[in-house]
Amino acid sequence: MSRFINPFSDFGFKKIFGQEVSKELLIEFLNDLLVGERVICDLHFLNNEQLPDYQEGKGIIYDIYCVTDTGEHIIVEMQGASQIFYIDRSLYYLSRAIVNQGVRGDGGIYDIKAVYGVSLLNFELKENSKLRVDVILADRDTGKLFNDKLRQIFINLPLFDKEEDECLTDFERWIYVLKNMKTLDRMPFKARKAVFEKLEEIADVAALSPEERAKYDQSLKVYNDYVATMEAAERNGMEVGMKKGMDIGIEKGMDIGMEKGMDIGMEKGMEKGMEKGKEETLLQTARNLKSKGMDTAFIHDITQLPLETIEEL
Repeated sequence: MSRFINPFSDFGFKKIFGQEVSKELLIEFLNDLLVGERVICDLHFLNNEQLPDYQEGKGIIYDIYCVTDTGEHIIVEMQGASQIFYIDRSLYYLSRAIVNQGVRGDGGIYDIKAVYGVSLLNFELKENSKLRVDVILADRDTGKLFNDKLRQIFINLPLFDKEEDECLTDFERWIYVLKNMKTLDRMPFKARKAVFEKLEEIADVAALSPEERAKYDQSLKVYNDYVATMEAAERNGMEVGMKKGMDIGIEKGMDIGMEKGMDIGMEKGMEKGMEKGKEETLLQTARNLKSKGMDTAFIHDITQLPLETIEEL
């Protein structure tokens, strides 16, 4: 067992950043993330579950939802594994946070506060291949900021490859710690920045109460099961795809030539096989989570399977 909690688990991330006693950690992290832009002096946490617009609708659950002392809304997520339509999902969450502010001011003036989305990803976004991706509303031709009320920041943690002694900024030190915390036996950078000493205290597994330890173990099991399931889906999809690709390739090769047929068959078969393998694995994941008492909305967020499909399992 690692000395420090795994921040990619739901309990671990909220233990570090999502409670009043440790909110100074979140303030420091956000200020280091936005250094040179603004300074957050204080914040307060909002209820993470937002009510849906209609009775049958599904609520939205954020990892951490807070408002700064100057009114900006900030949603912080730690995403442990890739999800289908993740970028669309994050945009939907931020848009909902804007809509929920309603109308402010006299005469029906929309005086909304800025909404920031910060996503710490333990996988690489296929759409971008750099460590930090900042998304703003800007004019397409000039690149000039058009509106500052919506901003998304994605941190692709797998692309961070610096060692401890190579971290030159506080932002890099945070990323190093969060990426490697589950394998660390000591907390680095304490002499350089006092907040890491506080982090060591909060994140120490040995300091958890028996009740917290039970919640952490369950949260860690859910995370590890999901990661293992996704890895199995990828392997199974490749194996099924290769077999079907060979079959289709041979059949096509009879008509248009073995070489061309193998190419077409492998490509189409791999694609269909991986899709089928992943779908079957997601269904099994849903069954497993449902058997553990997880609600339908949570299973939908994890697997992206239709609610009707999950309810029928």
